Amino acid sequence: MTYQEALSYIYSQLPMFQRIGKAAYKADLGNTLKLDEYFDHPHRSYKTIHVAGTNGKGSTSHMLAAVLQKAGYRVGLYTSPHLKDFRERIRVNGAMIPEQEVASFVDLHKNFFDQLKPSFFEMTVAMAFDYFARTNLDIAVVEVGLGGRLDSTNIINPILSIITNIGWDHTDLLGDSLAKIASEKAGIIKPNTPVVISQCQPEVQGVFLAKAKELNAPIFFASNEITVKEQFFNPNGLQVIKLVKNGKEIIVEIDLLGIYQRYNIPGVIKAIDILREKGVSIPEKAVSEGLRDVQSLTGLMGRWQRLSEKPLTFCDTGHNVDGIRQVAEQIASTPHENLHMVIGTVADKDIEGMLLLLPQKATYYFTQASIPRALNCNELRLRAQTFGLQGQAYPTVPEALAAAKSAANPNDLIFIGGSTFVVAEII
Repeated sequence: MTYQEALSYIYSQLPMFQRIGKAAYKADLGNTLKLDEYFDHPHRSYKTIHVAGTNGKGSTSHMLAAVLQKAGYRVGLYTSPHLKDFRERIRVNGAMIPEQEVASFVDLHKNFFDQLKPSFFEMTVAMAFDYFARTNLDIAVVEVGLGGRLDSTNIINPILSIITNIGWDHTDLLGDSLAKIASEKAGIIKPNTPVVISQCQPEVQGVFLAKAKELNAPIFFASNEITVKEQFFNPNGLQVIKLVKNGKEIIVEIDLLGIYQRYNIPGVIKAIDILREKGVSIPEKAVSEGLRDVQSLTGLMGRWQRLSEKPLTFCDTGHNVDGIRQVAEQIASTPHENLHMVIGTVADKDIEGMLLLLPQKATYYFTQASIPRALNCNELRLRAQTFGLQGQAYPTVPEALAAAKSAANPNDLIFIGGSTFVVAEII
């Protein structure tokens, strides 16, 4: 079986949440447990760190992986969704899983998959855990796909759990209140295993405290212990974040330019402290070099990523109310003359909540990614008009971006986002 044949099988035979949405979500771990047994529990052969949260879990996972790589460990990284290449989901020391590994995995186990009929995500998690076991990992950073309690990744027994934050996303699956969503995310907390909550949010703090107490899990609210004092960009194009921990100032340089990383960094720093307490050797040099080179070490893309200068062009995968709020804040703080917004979204989001936050003083290029879940660009344009957002509709993302580039002057700002899948088509 070739790589392309394997990909066709993975995509066509199995439902994929990223493409079709709710219909692909499985609210139980039955298939995952059967897959785990079939592959002889591969995740037990290496240490794991489990990362959940509404926003920031991808950035947090990549930052930790980069630091651990610089500390000399062989590090697996499992994340989702991918932007350009399916293999982005499964990496070892930044290198994507080889095409031949994907092909042979499907070829060798196709008969079992045909009987079990796992979802796209269940199968991908099994592939990652199996590949990690066969490549002699020291440690894997595993990002939750959706929620936590019933996510296919939630069969691991990590040495540390991290929950970045709680916001409004996937409410049709996870619950219609922040407390219910927090309860689903808290499902990754394990008995006697430390958990770091990156952002202390008073409205859900009690949910995490109760779950941690029930499981005798030490719990740490990173933002209570490590506070952000200042952030700016240095002449080398890096973001500098000054933190205060135990009365002492810490200066962190990161190549991730989103100002929202200030919410993730305290959780990363606290996680490193706990890993050290658990015997994982992480020199200070590994921390500074890892955070400075996250993108080159791990391949992370799409987090307030600069695509070009003159006109300054950025993209960001923020795709829910909290994510768009952070994007709008960053746009407002970025010097520019005119603003051009290439925006598309999927149909099952809080679209009105997102439109409400977008800047009115901008020209919009409403578009849609080439996936079934995408909201029609004309419908998006009509809904956006009620919020005072003016522009034209373009049936494809490349057409929308081409129109924005054609209209923009050298000192203007072009932003591309609203959906991970819009960003995926232009990176």
